[in-house]
Amino acid sequence: MDVRSWDGSAGDVDYGAIGSGYADFRRPDPRIARVIADALEGARTVVNIGAGSGSYESAATAVTPVEPSRSMRAQRSEALPRAVDAVAEDLPFADGEFDGAMTLFSVHQWSDVEAGLREMRRVTRGPAVVLTCDPDRVRDFWLYEYAPEVLDTEARRYPPLEKMAAALGGTGTVRTVPIPLDCTDGFNEAYYGRPEMLLDPAARQACSAWSFVDDGVRERFTTRLRDDLDSGAWDERFGHLRSRPFYEGSLVIVRAIPEHRTEEHHDGGT
Repeated sequence: MDVRSWDGSAGDVDYGAIGSGYADFRRPDPRIARVIADALEGARTVVNIGAGSGSYESAATAVTPVEPSRSMRAQRSEALPRAVDAVAEDLPFADGEFDGAMTLFSVHQWSDVEAGLREMRRVTRGPAVVLTCDPDRVRDFWLYEYAPEVLDTEARRYPPLEKMAAALGGTGTVRTVPIPLDCTDGFNEAYYGRPEMLLDPAARQACSAWSFVDDGVRERFTTRLRDDLDSGAWDERFGHLRSRPFYEGSLVIVRAIPEHRTEEHHDGGT
């Protein structure tokens, strides 16, 4: 049986409580969208698992969104397809129903990652694409010096890349996704060269890891970062990031193709 919050959210975050302004700060970035579209390899029908407010659904021609949170479904534009109310671990679709599948900034929310990824593979006859963060690299970001509790939480929540690849099966690749300086999708690392943005409580709320720390952590973070920005201490250490056009941090795309696709491609080339 699904375990959900009153809002319908699955996993460890109640988006009914924190998701009200999500779409204002988490707007799809066109450069990241191109990376996702390339990974989908032209798949026409795509299931988007944990679709949220609909970011990056332009990456495919026909998208079927799946989203268990009422709050997130309510933030979807009327121009987007209506989201199916379901969880990743129990998708209401036939085997091989879709050309491709994607899940973006979502796997760390699932109650059973391996079960969800197996379902993702079951309903998909082509590429399965996961936009996520590498837990081994999350703490490399400068934010760790100001709010280690937040990134410790992130590192615990994001599943290991090897675990995801094994659950998806087939032939897999992992690619680091460069984050642009003016990234419009406001996850923590998107502000690598714009630290002032993380002083905005609404911007932080759009990153679910902040919901796991208490007010004391948030207050200490705000005080210390503001003091270091005012004194120039942040810029002395990290100011070079303000002009770096792209940042290669923990953001990655995991992509898997089923074995039969690999075999078909090989046979076609002989």
